[in-house]
Amino acid sequence: MSLVRKFATVGGATLGSRIFGFARETLMAAALGTGPMADVFYAAFRFPNLFRRLFAEGAFNAAFVPLFSKEIEANGIEGAKRFSEEVFGVLFSVLLLITIVMELSMPLLVRFVIAPGFTDDPEKFSITVRMAAVMFPYLMCMSLTAMMSGMLNSLHHFFAAAIAPVFLNVVMIAALFYSLYTGAEPLATAWYLSWGVLVAGILQLVVVYFGVLHAGMSIGLRFPRITPNVKRLLILAIPAAVTGGITQINQMIGQAIASSREGAIAALQYADRIYQLPLGVVGVAVGVVLLPELSRALKGGNLREAGNLQNRSIEFVLFLTIPAAFALWILSDEIIRVLYERGAFHQENTAIVGSILAVYGIGLPAFVLIKALQPGFYAREDTKTPMRFSAIAVAINCATALTLFPHLGAPGIAVAEAAAGWISTALLFGTLLRRGHLAWEWALARRTALLVVSAAVMGAAIMYLRHRWEPWLASDAHLTTKVGTLGLLIGIAMVVYFATAFLIGGANLGMIRRNLNRKPATKTEG
Repeated sequence: MSLVRKFATVGGATLGSRIFGFARETLMAAALGTGPMADVFYAAFRFPNLFRRLFAEGAFNAAFVPLFSKEIEANGIEGAKRFSEEVFGVLFSVLLLITIVMELSMPLLVRFVIAPGFTDDPEKFSITVRMAAVMFPYLMCMSLTAMMSGMLNSLHHFFAAAIAPVFLNVVMIAALFYSLYTGAEPLATAWYLSWGVLVAGILQLVVVYFGVLHAGMSIGLRFPRITPNVKRLLILAIPAAVTGGITQINQMIGQAIASSREGAIAALQYADRIYQLPLGVVGVAVGVVLLPELSRALKGGNLREAGNLQNRSIEFVLFLTIPAAFALWILSDEIIRVLYERGAFHQENTAIVGSILAVYGIGLPAFVLIKALQPGFYAREDTKTPMRFSAIAVAINCATALTLFPHLGAPGIAVAEAAAGWISTALLFGTLLRRGHLAWEWALARRTALLVVSAAVMGAAIMYLRHRWEPWLASDAHLTTKVGTLGLLIGIAMVVYFATAFLIGGANLGMIRRNLNRKPATKTEG
């Protein structure tokens, strides 16, 4: 299967999850708007989400996958099964201990980490503590899910792992439908959602477990022991956990700062959900597929193939995210208006969330490129270098957010996250290039510049049509009119971008053919 087809498998499933995510956030905006219960739920949910990224996706996609792939190459399926059971025993025990400690410490965590701005409101603080306690076991489910997803990705069974997140959105949509149907109060709605998160975590774990069984493997629970393989995993996983969770760490910092102003946490979350669509469909797909592919090429000594994989992934990312960045910047208000502006979500909320989304659009290519560049380190079992860069990015994010928030509000936090993303990208790219792990291609640089030109032409077309069609995109227009007009505008923008890119040479059939019909390179020494 070609690289792009693998991206499409994971990206397609992720797209389904993100579409359900849009539906969830639309219902959430209608039910809670940017009111206090929206702030409380998102603040409480951000904490288990942070740890999910730290202990699950970041650590295991970065550290577990290369070692699991190596076991398959060296000792076959039986060796890989033995290794996975060793890891499962240790992971389950550690997660159980962390969950117990965090549950007991939740009041302190909310006061000093999750939402320090809530301490002035005893009721808001108390509800946040209780909701965070209900949702924190989600971490345990998702960390075990991430380990099994890593196994499935290494075995080239991508779909079950990619489709599992859909269940979180389905369960939460059901809770919101029930809440809106019964006319529940905002507090009751937030509680339905909190218990829904826990139920969804269990469902996702069940889905990937059966996926592993279908792939021809099973996992037994062993007594936890620090074997040489597990020790190597921990050495790689700890820095990878920090690096993989960099976006969530930055968002957690932003949330803590934003908690002092009502509605700011919810506004950031609503904008975050939209830019997560291209980030998830492209970025997650590239990261999930590229790491085992790179690991396999390097283990086989195919250095030329590894370099080609890395460059083609960057090419694929830029081809899709540059126009997305332009579109999010220009159409931010219109997108927010169509998706969210109803019920408890008002016109003033659209202006704030739209300005945040526009800034996230600027950072989008950087956020996705990070996903394409980090595997270049992880596949070589180097997790410390990206961790150092993550520390720099966190420091910059924190300093910038603290400086800008008093003046710009929530959009200032988005500016800080975007700046940190671009700095991380520059550090990762420059280091791979300097070490010779990334080959500079002038043809790729030229195509990138032409893609920017193509996106600018598209942007000019969008601005012209947006002005002409303004009455049909206004707040007082009928919902079907707004949806149809925005859909047509986006469709025309895509046609203009792709036509221009192919016309001026930013993209060509050769590029598409290279990605669709990739052949393994011959083995080279180095």
